[in-house]
Amino acid sequence: MEQDIGALFCAYQDSVFRLALSYTRSVQDAEDICQTVFLKLLHAANLQPGKKKAWLMQVTANESRNLLRSFWRRNVGSLDELLEVTLPLRTSKDSELFAQVMALDTKYRVVLYLYYYEGFSTAEIARLTHSSKTAVTTRLQRARDKLKTSLEGAGYETADQFGL
Repeated sequence: MEQDIGALFCAYQDSVFRLALSYTRSVQDAEDICQTVFLKLLHAANLQPGKKKAWLMQVTANESRNLLRSFWRRNVGSLDELLEVTLPLRTSKDSELFAQVMALDTKYRVVLYLYYYEGFSTAEIARLTHSSKTAVTTRLQRARDKLKTSLEGAGYETADQFGL
């Protein structure tokens, strides 16, 4: 069992961390959430084969929302600025795109991240975020429009360079 959890940790720690970061915008909070998610995995019983990544993403989304709703989070200001996150980005164009995605509102940022960076379908994202498939599709479209506008405002002639 411990070897299986170790393998899951190695395979999905970055995905869990980045999803938590997309919700919280805080490296420290994302690290705490990542730790909590994998501790819950230790106590989870009977996870269905092939559904472990979805389970991890679901628990990460839930833990992130719980943190954002907490009294402490709502009433205490952050002393730290958002740190630059080291991600496997191939070019400065990828880095700029990720920065623009992270600047979006949470509801748009999360669906874009899950759809493009993690490869989840709109139905899977709907389950993970406790939304309808229609809401996810609408958020994706609005997020693409906002991202296109922000990229063009950042000096790119067209957002087609990014595939939008």
